[in-house]
Amino acid sequence: MTAAPGTAPRTVTVIGAGTIGLGWIALFLGHGLRVRVNSRRAEAPRIVAEALELFAPFLSEGSADPAGFGERLEFEPDLERAVADADVVVENAPENLELKQELFERIGKAAPASALLLSSTSTLHPDDMGARMADSSRLVVGHPFNPPHVVPLVEVVAGERTAPDAVREAVEFLESVGRVPVVLRRPVLAFAANRLQSALLREAVHLVREGVVTVEELDRVVVHSIGLRWATVGPFLAFHLGGGQGGLRKWLGTLGSGLERGWQALGRPPMDAETVRTLVEQAEAAYGGRTYEEWVRERDTRQTAILRTLAEVERPDGA
Repeated sequence: MTAAPGTAPRTVTVIGAGTIGLGWIALFLGHGLRVRVNSRRAEAPRIVAEALELFAPFLSEGSADPAGFGERLEFEPDLERAVADADVVVENAPENLELKQELFERIGKAAPASALLLSSTSTLHPDDMGARMADSSRLVVGHPFNPPHVVPLVEVVAGERTAPDAVREAVEFLESVGRVPVVLRRPVLAFAANRLQSALLREAVHLVREGVVTVEELDRVVVHSIGLRWATVGPFLAFHLGGGQGGLRKWLGTLGSGLERGWQALGRPPMDAETVRTLVEQAEAAYGGRTYEEWVRERDTRQTAILRTLAEVERPDGA
């Protein structure tokens, strides 16, 4: 869906200039789209400019020249005017159901009937967000994984009132900007990726709280084991290979037999003042010596390096 040579770029309205919205803006500009930012913050142009400077070096190979971003970027604080002729609307408002219901009610009245409406929500159901719309059939959840301009995954979630064509268009649009959409077969609270992340985080907090490792040591454990493994194969394929020639069948029949006992021993740490203080103090001690921008550059440098390597090994010609 990226504009073909000689044609006008499609218009994407990005609602909100927070962390996720900024990542989307960079990604869409990098793929040649016209981006209209809807934000009531007077400093939005400055915030977006600073984010583009920070994010642009980490857009995928073949992205548009950042020098031309300004020609396709505009700001419109009025919501109705911002969506009036949009091909795609991407909402990134705070996780407040009433707020999102109000936004989509207004968007539904002002946007073209053909516009694809995407929400970056990480928890809310599309039918709930569109409850006040006369027609919410074009509303689809497109939940990215932060940072959205680097991490390819986008979870696509439909409601009972979502039209199948809207889901198909959402997948096509996301693929056109280099994302990897996964359509969840049914809605579930917090979707799939965040549930997995939360499960790991819970045990990470438990291990730090119990003094088994520090925050920094826990991060090193993950980066040099699970993180490395899961950057190349998912958990099921990892254990399928862990079973040797017998695959997952063999693994579950041997080592897998003790899984339930192991699950029962996992921690359930309370997120009380003591736990929060421990985590924050250790994180600030380990990572407070560098600025946010410095850490973002290092994170994105490492993540894009992994993506480049995976792309190289997955090319059919091996080149």
